Amino acid sequence: MRGLVFTGNRQVDLREFPDPVPGPDEVVVKMRASGLCGSDLHPYRMDRAQATISGHEPCGEVAALGPGVIGAAVGDRVIIHHYSGCGHCKYCRIGYDQLCVRGHKTYGFGANGGNADFVTVPARTLVCLPDELSFDAGAAIACGTGTAYMALKKLDVSGRDTLAIYGQGPVGLSATLLGKAMGARVVAIDVTPARVEHARRLGADVIVNPSERDPVEAVRQLTQGEGAQATLDCTGNATARAQTVRSARVFGRACFVGEGGTVQLEPSPDIIHRHLTLYGSWTFSSVGLEECARFIVDRQVPLEGLITHRFRLDQAVVGFQEFDKGETGKCVFVM
Repeated sequence: MRGLVFTGNRQVDLREFPDPVPGPDEVVVKMRASGLCGSDLHPYRMDRAQATISGHEPCGEVAALGPGVIGAAVGDRVIIHHYSGCGHCKYCRIGYDQLCVRGHKTYGFGANGGNADFVTVPARTLVCLPDELSFDAGAAIACGTGTAYMALKKLDVSGRDTLAIYGQGPVGLSATLLGKAMGARVVAIDVTPARVEHARRLGADVIVNPSERDPVEAVRQLTQGEGAQATLDCTGNATARAQTVRSARVFGRACFVGEGGTVQLEPSPDIIHRHLTLYGSWTFSSVGLEECARFIVDRQVPLEGLITHRFRLDQAVVGFQEFDKGETGKCVFVM
């Protein structure tokens, strides 16, 4: 089979690997779509090669079952929860394998991932892909869109809220779509003109480019000087994180999902004296992944509008070059 590896310094190579054979309690999934994520850009840009097949947003069909597999059948349409833990600790039992007390594997980083013709995973990592959704949509849900959904769930977003979203990459654009479906008035914030315009097309009520206008002031003007009930940072940028906190109102809720970077805040005036609730949210559980997919179907969220670029695996060089520019919506490999 073919698999895509990062070879260092923004280079990728599509290589031949042995066809997989499932072990006990494992399945082989034939890949139909695999999403590109901002997290992929870190190993893509590094100066050293990676040993494993990339891709942690896998979606496809079950192709083979190992001994002892129950609850899965050949032909099932599935999203893969891209973590695997011990399966027995208190966190694994509630679907948060990434918090496993005995350590976990992440497919696409420490274990072979979904940018390939096939991937082998434990059967318990499978989440049903509803028939109403395409494989491309399933790949988006498998990380970026699922991450946005769980953050908005923590923020308890509803039609009573103004929701300010910092960053309109694939996660932020997903939050814009989902926030609208939850009934919120959405303020989409990004310095890239193409991305805020994409957010407008996806239903954002207000768009703000921080290079043209102070986003904290813009949110306050929109809310009679109070600030938003809910704010979300999808950037990992220090300035945007501080603005995420400062554009929330008294008794507001703010959430960070953007990885890396730092933030400088003054706890008393920024958080304590404003009775602010500040959340961190890291991806999702397998249960949350299933819930996200169901929400998108039930609320008829137009998730296909998130996807701007589709590539074959043999177009990976161009695909990653395009994604690395930071101007696209969701990019997906299709098999």
